[in-house]
Amino acid sequence: MSPVLAGVLQLLALTVALGLSYRPLGDHMARVYSSDKHLRVEKWIYKGIGADPSVEMRWPAYLRGVLAFSAVGVLFLYLLQRVQGALPGSLGFVSIDPDQAFNTAASFVANTNWQSYYGEQAMGHVVQTGGLAVQNFVSAAVGIAVAVALVRGFARSRTGELGNFWADLVRGVVRVLLPISVVGALVLVACGAIQNFAGIHEVGQFLNEQGMGGSQQWNGGAVASQEVIKELGTNGGGYFNANSAHPFENPDPLSNLFEIYLILLIPFALTRTFGRMVGSLRQGYAILGTMAAIWLVFTGLMMWTEFAGRGPAFELAGGAMEGKETRFGIGASAIFSVATTLTSTGAVNSFHSSYTGFGGGITMLGMQLGEIAPGGVGSGLYGMLIMAIIAVFIAGLMVGRTPEYLGKKIGTRQIKFAACYILVTPALVLGFTAVAMALDTPSHSMTNSGAHGFSEILYAYTSGANNNGSAFAGLNADTQWFNSTIGIAMLLGRFLPMVFVLALAGSLAEQTPVPETAGTLRTEKPLFTGLLVGTILIIAGLTYFPALALGPLAEGLAA
Repeated sequence: MSPVLAGVLQLLALTVALGLSYRPLGDHMARVYSSDKHLRVEKWIYKGIGADPSVEMRWPAYLRGVLAFSAVGVLFLYLLQRVQGALPGSLGFVSIDPDQAFNTAASFVANTNWQSYYGEQAMGHVVQTGGLAVQNFVSAAVGIAVAVALVRGFARSRTGELGNFWADLVRGVVRVLLPISVVGALVLVACGAIQNFAGIHEVGQFLNEQGMGGSQQWNGGAVASQEVIKELGTNGGGYFNANSAHPFENPDPLSNLFEIYLILLIPFALTRTFGRMVGSLRQGYAILGTMAAIWLVFTGLMMWTEFAGRGPAFELAGGAMEGKETRFGIGASAIFSVATTLTSTGAVNSFHSSYTGFGGGITMLGMQLGEIAPGGVGSGLYGMLIMAIIAVFIAGLMVGRTPEYLGKKIGTRQIKFAACYILVTPALVLGFTAVAMALDTPSHSMTNSGAHGFSEILYAYTSGANNNGSAFAGLNADTQWFNSTIGIAMLLGRFLPMVFVLALAGSLAEQTPVPETAGTLRTEKPLFTGLLVGTILIIAGLTYFPALALGPLAEGLAA
C-alpha cells in the first residue's frame, strides 16, 4: 500500500469514528449541562468546596469563579513544583526553578501545557499526577463551562443569569471527562502505553558508533491515564520530552489514530450540544460544517506539501520524513499535526520545525485562526461563535439591516466585545515576537538564523498566546526571558478572552428575542457557512500575513 493511500484511509477511518460519536456524545453533554439534578459524588464536592450549585450567576460572578479557581490552581501548582525535592516519589529530582515553575503552572492552568523542560528528567510522580494531570482535567472543564455559559446567553432571554460555574465545572469533570478518560486509558494500555509508578532504572545494552556498549536510564509513570486526558482535554503536555512521538506514550499506528480521535472528539461534539441547547440542531450543523471544512482542507494541504517534497532525499524517503516517526509515516504525522494545531492541544508526534516551509506555515496558521476548527475543548466553540457574530455583522452591513444571530440583535455593545476578543491574541503574539526579535538575549536561543529562526520565535508566541502548547523545536525556551514572557502570554491569552466571552453572554441573555422575518439572515444554511469560513480566513490573513511572509512563506518559496 502506498504511503499516500495509507494516509487517506486513516483520515477516512478517523472521520467515520468521529461521525459515529458525534450524536451520542453531543446529546449527552447537552443533558449534563441542562439537568437540575446532582449526583451524590457531586454533592460531596460542592459541600467540600462550600459551593451552592443551585445559585444562578450573572456574568461578573461567573467570571469571578473562573478567575478565582484558576488563580488558586496557578498558586498550588507553582508551590508543588517548588517543594518537589522534599516530596515522596520525586525520583530524586530537585525542586523546579522559580521562572520555570511559573511557566509550567501558568501553562497547565491555562490549558496550554507548553513545556520548557524534559518531563522524564524534571518531574516526579507527585507533581505529574497530583499537579499536572489534575490541571489537565479541571482546565478543560473550565473551557467547556465558559462555552456553555455563552450558549446559555443565546438560549435565554430577559435574564442575565448564565448558570452556576461550580456546577458546570464539577459536572464537566465527573460526567464527561472522567468516564471517557477511564475507557481511553484502558485502550492505550492495551495498545502498549505504560501505566505504573516505577522509579528510574537502567535498561539494556546499546552500541554506539564506535561499537562500545552502554545503557540508558528510563523512568516509568502513570502515562496512559495522563496521555488520554492530555488529548481528550486538548491539553498537550507529555510525560516525556518527545511527547506523543515517544513509544511509551504512543506505541503504534493504532494508538496514534486513537489519540487524534480523542483530540477532536469533544470539540466537534460540542456543536451538537450547542444545537440542542439553543433549540436548533441545524445551527449546530452549520458550525460543524464550518469547522469540518477548514479541518479537512488544512489536512489535505498538509499531506500534499509533506508528500510532495522535492529533492533526492525526499524522493528516496517517499516524502519529507525528517523529524517524523517511521512507525507513523508522513500521512499519520500530517493528520496529527493539523489536529493538534487546529485545536488547543499542543501534543506532537513529529517535530514541526522539520516540516517543509509551507508545512510549518500551515501549523502556525492553524493556531492563528484562533484554534476554532474544531478548536480546544470549549474554547473552540466559543471562538467560532464569536466569529459567527462578526460574520453576521458583516452581512448586516452589506444589506443594510440590523444584524441578528439566533434571535438576538448584534448591536454596538456585542460587536465591541467580539472585536476585543479577536484582537487580544494577535496583540500578544505579534507584540512579544517583535520585542523578542529586537532584543539580543532571546535571539541566542534560536538554533537557526534567517526565516526559519524567525519562525521559531513566531511559533513559540503563537503557541503560547493561543493556548496551544506545541513547540516548533529548535528553540531553547528554558530561559528566564521565554519562561516569563510565554507564561504571561499564556495567562493573558487564556483569561482575557474569557472576560469578553462572558460579558457578551451576559448581554445576550438580557435581550428579548427578535422574531424571525423574511429579511432575517438564515444562519443555518450553507451560504452562511461559506460566509463564516471567508470571514475567518480574511481576519486571520489580514492580521498575520506580514509575519507569515517573513517566516514560513519566505522559507517555502526559497526551497
